[in-house]
Amino acid sequence: MAVHQHQHQHPHRGSGFRLSAVLRGRRTASASGTAVATDTGPAYALASLRVLTGFVFLWAFLDKTFGLGYATPSGKGWVDGGSPTKGFLSSVAAGPMQSTFHAWAGAAWADWLFMLGLLGIGVALTAGVALRLAAVAGTVMMAFMWLAEWPPARHLADGSPSMSTNPFADYHLVYAAALIVLALTAAGDTLGAGRIWARLPFVRDHRWLR
Repeated sequence: MAVHQHQHQHPHRGSGFRLSAVLRGRRTASASGTAVATDTGPAYALASLRVLTGFVFLWAFLDKTFGLGYATPSGKGWVDGGSPTKGFLSSVAAGPMQSTFHAWAGAAWADWLFMLGLLGIGVALTAGVALRLAAVAGTVMMAFMWLAEWPPARHLADGSPSMSTNPFADYHLVYAAALIVLALTAAGDTLGAGRIWARLPFVRDHRWLR
């Protein structure tokens, strides 16, 4: 009777074990699927941030080059003989580099450096390549533009209110931080040519080009 009871109960214990193993397997698979789906979210979010930030730089280059009628009036573009830096740098009215920026305003070397920077950073971000170079160049550019606007100033040189909304963290610093984050997270690998770029021989030999 005991043997019969033992044999009668054993299949139930075995079935229960197999059933729980299957359920555990399904839970694991489901959890893994959720993890994969969740992991792709940040990658696409960073890729979207990269493309949008790239468009900011590319649009600035196009508008200043061709005078598309937004920040640069029609007929005042770089191709029409206008200077991309003269208007902005000559209007600097606060900060320790005010006279320096006035001296740089409209200089050919300043125009070329500024425009090549906008184009190079914009293309790199949009394509998802050379993000480390873009981050360095973009951070330097944003630092100079931050100095030109000089958010810490409450008043301009003529005594009028500066209308600064924050004495430190303005949009130039936000752009610089975004560029650094995009470079550190290899944001060009998603929706970009980052992986192809990284496999090129000269990039493999010089990782700072990554």
